[in-house]
Amino acid sequence: MAGIAVVTGAAGGIGYHTALGLARSGTGVLIASRDRRRGEAAAERISAETAGNSPETAWWELDLGDLASVRRFSERFHDAYDRLDLLINNAGVMALPRSVTTDGFERQLGVNHLGHFALTGLLLPALLTTEGSRVVTVTSGLHKRGRIALDDLMSERRYGKFRAYCQSKLANVLFALELGRRTPLTSVLAHPGVAHTDLARTGNRFRSLLIAAARVGAQSAEDGALPLLHAAIATDVRGGELYGPDGPDERRGKPARLEVAARGRDEETARRLWTISEELTGVRYGTFVQH
Repeated sequence: MAGIAVVTGAAGGIGYHTALGLARSGTGVLIASRDRRRGEAAAERISAETAGNSPETAWWELDLGDLASVRRFSERFHDAYDRLDLLINNAGVMALPRSVTTDGFERQLGVNHLGHFALTGLLLPALLTTEGSRVVTVTSGLHKRGRIALDDLMSERRYGKFRAYCQSKLANVLFALELGRRTPLTSVLAHPGVAHTDLARTGNRFRSLLIAAARVGAQSAEDGALPLLHAAIATDVRGGELYGPDGPDERRGKPARLEVAARGRDEETARRLWTISEELTGVRYGTFVQH
């Protein structure tokens, strides 16, 4: 593969190994993340490992919890490029105590779903003018436990760390499938299974226990990136598909096509969530959207 890719949350973990794999394939990669130090270090490591193979690897600042940052990123991108071959919506947060983003959204929904919804919409013109472009949205096997609380989307009346996380991962699925229905883009889903990453790292006791439990039978971040890379570059991939590990409980294994939970295929909920997401972010997909 050649061209240019944007990978969110690629300063470490699964996102880093996804960006590295793309660079090895000859793709230019923009690492989109918040932390300059970690992002620039990741870009330097990838550049060193792929010297002469990838046309560009660079870090660009992006905070998905701040819509102004998302807009600045997209404006910078359009100033620099007139095409986008691949967007991987990978960044995420997990099982946080309740807090809100800069724009007042519950953080897990705000970062995992709404930030990526806005980013994809703002980069849509470049995606649509690029033949064969793809959008890969990273979800979790836990989307199967998710419910979209349309009457309490920000979990103001009732908050549970895992409940909010599962809702955000189901929102990723609903968004990706609706994107494929509304636009001509190849919109694909991927999930890494259970892998050693920075996602749940914190001093919080609850999440420390989560890490310990996850490490039982977990695979490496490098292996966790394989379903994302398959979804991004494999020639047999079709829009609307989900790729993840083929092992027991989808925890680890080789990339395989998996089934989306029934709630993720609920087109009415997807349409309602889409409308709400446009209203909340102010990003409207406009004339490119097929109604």
